[in-house]
Amino acid sequence: MLKKDLATLRLMGSNHLSLTWMILVFVTLLFISVLTEGQGIKSTRLLDLVIRDYTFKSFNKYFKTGRPYNINLPSNLSGITVYTSRFRCGSLKRYGATINEFYLKVGVDVHPCIERILIVTQNLGNNWSNIYYDNYDALLGYQLVSPVLGLLAYNSGDDTNFNTQFEVKIRSPNKAGIKIDFSNYTTNGSSTLDGRIKMCATFEGDGKVRLDKEVAPNICGATSHGHFGLVVQSPLLPVRKKIRRWTVAFACSVGAAIAVFLVGLLLIAMFVKVKKKERLEEMERRAYEEEALQVSMVGHVIRVHTASATRTSPRIEQNLRPPR
Repeated sequence: MLKKDLATLRLMGSNHLSLTWMILVFVTLLFISVLTEGQGIKSTRLLDLVIRDYTFKSFNKYFKTGRPYNINLPSNLSGITVYTSRFRCGSLKRYGATINEFYLKVGVDVHPCIERILIVTQNLGNNWSNIYYDNYDALLGYQLVSPVLGLLAYNSGDDTNFNTQFEVKIRSPNKAGIKIDFSNYTTNGSSTLDGRIKMCATFEGDGKVRLDKEVAPNICGATSHGHFGLVVQSPLLPVRKKIRRWTVAFACSVGAAIAVFLVGLLLIAMFVKVKKKERLEEMERRAYEEEALQVSMVGHVIRVHTASATRTSPRIEQNLRPPR
């Protein structure tokens, strides 16, 4: 009977722990999915990596050198336009290149480069360009008046597996050796800008923004690859920035509360598991002791099987008995 109860208790404890872990996994996955749907891609670096992966998936080694090819992106990246072109490092340095809105002068250097590179140009559009407001605090007080354009390069040999898809640097020894033309994305004249002066914004990888003057109307200059845009001063963005920071703080608080709740459930599950284990050990010890004593139940009475109490009479008593 005790062994049957012990097996039942083990089964109940196992089912309880399994149910607890299933609830924890479900809540965690639900929380992650909510964050993913609500937040989406919020990192500029992550966005670059996603675009890179889709570029290499669409890459064909028979692409003609110097010819731009449009890259098809999934629906969740709608609004972004990506083109890629393949170049030999030496030819790019000797002749330069024009790739959509980017003009690379003669003398640009690529490092490191084995033989060929794949240049990727990005046009993030008006919606996706706002991702830079969340990642670059230096934009506080400025407003983008153009989409963010990106120029990146990756090593591209005949073997295009993921081990060779490392990013390479494009640099020019000349000032404004790389020009970015925003003429197709801005409106000339001061009526729409209220006389505010446009500045060229270069978004660097460490989260900083460098502002420079235009080298020509709607044309910016750079000495290396990266992301670029035209900005003007705006008095409205600080309020917008504070609202976004408050939203992020609220989301972090909710996430922390859910995390504490999950940790609490995990601690409760661990406590219940320890108690179950102690109870099982105690019941096993009792079962072994009762089995050693050969305990059996007769109705409601416990009967213990012990050795017989019969006694053999001593031989001296037999000799002292009187004859009949």
